[in-house]
Amino acid sequence: MSASKSLPEIDEDLYSRQFYVLGYKAMQKMVGASVLVSGMKGLGVEIAKNVILAGVKSVTVHDQSETQWSDLSSQFYLSENDMGQNRALVSQCRLAQLNAHVPVHAYTNGLSESFLSTFQVVVLSNSPLEEQLRISDFCHTKNICFVLVDTKGLAGQLFCDFGEHFIVHNPSEAEPVSAAIHHITQSNPGIVTVACDNEERQGHHFEDGDWVKFSGVEGMTELNTSKPCLIRVKGTCSLEVGDTSSFSPYKCGGIITQVKIPQKHSYESLRTSRANPKIRIPDKGKLPRCRSLHAAFWALHVFQREMKRLPRPRNQANADKMVKLAQTVSLSKEEELQEDLVRTFSYGCSGDLSPINAFIGGLAAQEVLKAASGKFTPLDQWLYFDAYECLPEEENTVQLTEEDCAPRGSRYDGQIAVFGNTFQEWLGKQKYFVVGAGAIGCELLKNFAMIGLAASEGGSITVTDMDTIEYSNLNRQFLFRPGDVSKQKSEVAAAAVKLMNRHINVSAQQNQVGPDTEHFYGDDFFLGLDGVASALDSLQARKYLCQRCVQYRKPLLDSGTEGTRGHVQVFVPFLTESFGQAQEEEETQYPLCTLRHFPSTIQHTLQWARDQFEGLFKTKAENVNTFLKDPSFLESQEMEAVKMLESVRISFQEKPCNWRDCVVWARRLWECLFSHDIQQLLHNFPPEHETSSGLPFWSGPKRCPQPLKFDSSHTTHKTFILAASHLFANTHKLCVSEDDSVTSQVLFGSHLPPFQPLQGVHIPLTDQEMQNPQDSVDETEVGELRKELAALRQELEEQNSLMSNAMEPIHFEKGNDIHLNFVMTAANLRAENYGIPPADKLQAMRIVGRIVPAIATTTTAVAGLACLELYKLVWRHRRLSSYRNSFLQLSEPLLNRFQPLSSRPIYKKAWSCWDRIEVPGVDAEGKEITLRDLCKHLQMEHSLVLEMLLYGKALLYAGFCEEKAKEQKLSSRLTELVRCATKEALSKECRLLVLEIVCEDEEDDSILPPVHVWLRPRDPTNEE
Repeated sequence: MSASKSLPEIDEDLYSRQFYVLGYKAMQKMVGASVLVSGMKGLGVEIAKNVILAGVKSVTVHDQSETQWSDLSSQFYLSENDMGQNRALVSQCRLAQLNAHVPVHAYTNGLSESFLSTFQVVVLSNSPLEEQLRISDFCHTKNICFVLVDTKGLAGQLFCDFGEHFIVHNPSEAEPVSAAIHHITQSNPGIVTVACDNEERQGHHFEDGDWVKFSGVEGMTELNTSKPCLIRVKGTCSLEVGDTSSFSPYKCGGIITQVKIPQKHSYESLRTSRANPKIRIPDKGKLPRCRSLHAAFWALHVFQREMKRLPRPRNQANADKMVKLAQTVSLSKEEELQEDLVRTFSYGCSGDLSPINAFIGGLAAQEVLKAASGKFTPLDQWLYFDAYECLPEEENTVQLTEEDCAPRGSRYDGQIAVFGNTFQEWLGKQKYFVVGAGAIGCELLKNFAMIGLAASEGGSITVTDMDTIEYSNLNRQFLFRPGDVSKQKSEVAAAAVKLMNRHINVSAQQNQVGPDTEHFYGDDFFLGLDGVASALDSLQARKYLCQRCVQYRKPLLDSGTEGTRGHVQVFVPFLTESFGQAQEEEETQYPLCTLRHFPSTIQHTLQWARDQFEGLFKTKAENVNTFLKDPSFLESQEMEAVKMLESVRISFQEKPCNWRDCVVWARRLWECLFSHDIQQLLHNFPPEHETSSGLPFWSGPKRCPQPLKFDSSHTTHKTFILAASHLFANTHKLCVSEDDSVTSQVLFGSHLPPFQPLQGVHIPLTDQEMQNPQDSVDETEVGELRKELAALRQELEEQNSLMSNAMEPIHFEKGNDIHLNFVMTAANLRAENYGIPPADKLQAMRIVGRIVPAIATTTTAVAGLACLELYKLVWRHRRLSSYRNSFLQLSEPLLNRFQPLSSRPIYKKAWSCWDRIEVPGVDAEGKEITLRDLCKHLQMEHSLVLEMLLYGKALLYAGFCEEKAKEQKLSSRLTELVRCATKEALSKECRLLVLEIVCEDEEDDSILPPVHVWLRPRDPTNEE
């Protein structure tokens, strides 16, 4: 991406993915903000890290205390060697390496008003109540955005005060909603009926209170020039838009589009707000719990002031005192203090947990970015969070005691205070597989190092990622530095977390996890694991990984992000559904007929332009090369093959000799796409055309197009010509001219024939018509075409110039300016044809390049939530209600945590996806069983009579075979049957043979669980 003239100070290559989240204007505003983060324990360093990565003007980290052992449980930039040193000074050295564009300063004195006045945003963590109130009052008075954040054990608190006149310029992350107009009434209020936009006949996506504008309306043209108006939703296809009674009658057409209006927000100071807090929570039923946590946090301040310390872990007397103090905090008359919750809070509030700090730190950092940029809706004003379901279930044999949770002078004391020392020992012995070392993978590995996962003898973490580090990764994959670019992600990440915790046992690999590496990640590998963490962005790869976890009955933590949205799913053997059963959004597929003839959104025109790129510069070249290499290419009888033959003929007819020829070709292409094709469409369906029902054809989502007239002085027209000429020259391996005067001269001298409509041309109106073309193949013409191309091939062969005529297929690259210029200008020219607002470069790159927006705050928060589920897996929680799937959207901010769906029967006899039919692979004498032995086992143990047996797609046995062949197979060892069917022998390391069966007397649609044949005895210690 080239540097923007308007934003020279912003490194667009570094922030490329973040631009798609925040946009240019917000980023430009953000780089002017200086931020103070006070408190450099685990929570403070998480916030500072994310804010620095995002790219503000500067960050100052503040702390007056020295490093303690308990800090090491979550502060990843402190180590054993830093004991006794100031936390801010040590942290500053390491934080400064994250982003060369953001100066990082350390401050170790008290926070005076003169010092505070130099910042636009102030963040307080780990600070006493008196200091919170003093600084909050000052910031509120001086219009300095103030964020208060704290974590205590498994609970977190977040408060925002951005002043009494804070403006949010863009409140939401979603693209503006739009819809085609079907009708508008002349009334007060006017009723707009929108057209159904797809075959499911879904209505609009507007909401009450949205502001909208109109464009392209015919008849009631007053709306096109009116200011944005407020709407009210009437129904799935209707909206109220104000008084239209004095406007002209509506005729047809038009688009209604959401407008994002700046919003003014007013906040109370901490001192004013704490007595009656506004708590943000989607489930109002949990509000009493949040208010009790509010009371617990304030009671803790009083306890600390009186006792000069925090409550001791699991100390009953301290917990009782906390309850009494919390009772003095006023709650509403309808609410009672949840005393058990306050006691639970007290038992663990001296704890300091990396996953909680990561989650709350991610949320707090996003609020800082909102304050600095004016982008997205800030928190109004309080948020409380707890994850006490991570504590051991009642039936767990381990009971947490004051002795087990007491500090030991260990780097894990902050975690032992919550979960006890026994649990810490379990964590150290875990064996985990981390797939992906990108943004989420880095955050997971950091958390794993902090909590001591696999940090003892017998524990291990294997991380694999086949990718190397790119410069743009540095914006959110915080384990990497500029000097690491082009190195392997997994190796650098593993080395980085070893520096954070030298005891962690982590090994790095560079393998893709898939069918091709099952020899590497096979039976022994998966059976030896305690669990798997997925940090993949490919849906296909995530599904495959879950299938492997189901096969070996291993729990899976799955995480993903897109912009400020993120999710965490946990899959537990026999308890939850599997990934394959969960509903996943699929990539949007647009109807072909919409793309070719009836676009109504910029997404349609961008996809059309992308298809044009593929067809003109990739597919045509590939067809020519196939024709030159494969003599049998001419013999195919399929309809697609005939189209390919025609494509080859055209390619040779159009073959250019020089740059001038390329420009002439591009000019003809422009005329064809944006003028002649549109005129042909209007010839078939004139503007006044009506359907068979007597309704206007051009209405609703069908926008009546207009042909364009070429203008060589028009920037978009000229850019299209240059990009198309460049690409056409590249496919024919010609030199590209950089002399603009040559191109201009060719364009000035080109005269194209006027449009002549073709008669009898059929334009399909539905995808079904496109799949069943009415044009029949003229065998005579096809025969002549084959003869012509055969003669051409023979001529080239005689001239020994077959391969010298080969073309260069061009694969679209989202980072190539020429490629993007072609797609963007083609899309915008087509949008102009149909009266659709154009796309800017950022929007075009995101849609066409299928780029997933990303920001460090979301990945940090998501990884924190995933590690909370890891705690439960290590405890081996058996209640479904203990686990949480999570969805968050930091732009709102919104968090939904809900119980996973239970494992449901998908096989006969109420078998779930985690069930299988297990068969010993060796008999009493230690010999491998035969197929006959397997049949006997199935009949005796499960009353199943084998009809068919499959290994993958290979058929091992079928009951309809001849008796002699059946007998031979029944007497064969299973591994021998596999070898004969697949032509490959199983590896000697294979312990488990997974087979699919079809049995007699079963219903046709009955699916039986897989058969697992253990060729070597199972190890019960590896089973759940």
